[in-house]
Amino acid sequence: MKYVTILFDGMADYPDENGETPMSLAHKPTVDALAKVSEVGLCGTVPDGMKPGSDVANLSVMGYDPRKCYTGRSPLEALSIGVPLGKNGVTYRCNLVTLSGESDFSEKTMLDYSAGEITTNEATELISFLDEKLSGDGLKFYAGVSYRHCLKRECGTLGAILTPPHDISDRKITDYLPRGMYSAELRSLTERAHELLKTHPVNLKRTERGLNPANSIWLWGEGTKPDLENFTALTGLKGAVISAVDLIKGIAIGAGMTSIDVEGATGNLHTNFDGKAQAAIKALKTHDYVYVHLEAPDECGHQGDKAGKIRAIELIDEKIVAPVLAAMQNGNDDFKILVLPDHATPVTLKTHTGEPVPYMLFDSRKTQKGAASLTEKTAAQTGNVVNFGFELIHKLTE
Repeated sequence: MKYVTILFDGMADYPDENGETPMSLAHKPTVDALAKVSEVGLCGTVPDGMKPGSDVANLSVMGYDPRKCYTGRSPLEALSIGVPLGKNGVTYRCNLVTLSGESDFSEKTMLDYSAGEITTNEATELISFLDEKLSGDGLKFYAGVSYRHCLKRECGTLGAILTPPHDISDRKITDYLPRGMYSAELRSLTERAHELLKTHPVNLKRTERGLNPANSIWLWGEGTKPDLENFTALTGLKGAVISAVDLIKGIAIGAGMTSIDVEGATGNLHTNFDGKAQAAIKALKTHDYVYVHLEAPDECGHQGDKAGKIRAIELIDEKIVAPVLAAMQNGNDDFKILVLPDHATPVTLKTHTGEPVPYMLFDSRKTQKGAASLTEKTAAQTGNVVNFGFELIHKLTE
């Protein structure tokens, strides 16, 4: 028996004035054909009282109860980057962002939480520069992918109150600057980084090309070293994960799963979808379970790009679901495919929300009464509800 989860990050959304969502508007023939003969319903991937982040939601979908194992977002990303984590260390996610030009730092606006999806090569140069200029006193910067990086405090405590930058797009940062533990230090670090970055040659060249400069950092997602149960011990399955995102790779590493890198995988609309599909098909030859994570719908949601989000869903259906399904149908094993988002990222809000999300579970051994298509509305109409996301892994493997 083989098992695949195809995770459309942030795919769920709110209906527009015509009652339509990107899921209902997208042409996704493979997913919708499977929905007719699959179990379809709603799943609560974000426990009550927890923030609807991709960290919490993806842990849930992978079979982990975040109420018991979650220690913060940044340490999961740190595992992927290769940051050495001690038991007393604290990590922070460090975005490269674009802020507006007001002279008073606190009056600036968060123009772009990803600095125009800056390239990894450019970002690495900037983070290395900041590490040279600002590291010390137990603090050190580590470069990740594109705008996603890490700051580590060698020995410290939790308690900073920090806001994800994608939650404050187009807002003044005044009310969202660091508060709580180490707030003065973290704010000073952010302001000093801005002074260093705004005239860096990388940013001057980006501005000349009409691109958003990475003229500041933004710190958030503090956490401590995670302690995840081994995935094989949890499920009895040998698992692999395919993602362009350090967070998801870090969960895989922490859970003892195989993290598979795909050349050209970017986490946005222009990722190497074909390469991810072929990597999944190959991984199924040596693994029982493969988790394919696609970030593009979420990125488009954060950018308020409805057309892009629809296109991302269509591309995943065409270039991931269809070839993976075909390969499994041509194989010798029975199989199950789970399709769902981790959370909603409504284009009108440009941030995550925590309501239950639609899921579809296909079993090659039987035909089930499903739904005409997979959308937020059709999933709700089935009456099927999985209250806790981590219970899906049991439905998948039973």
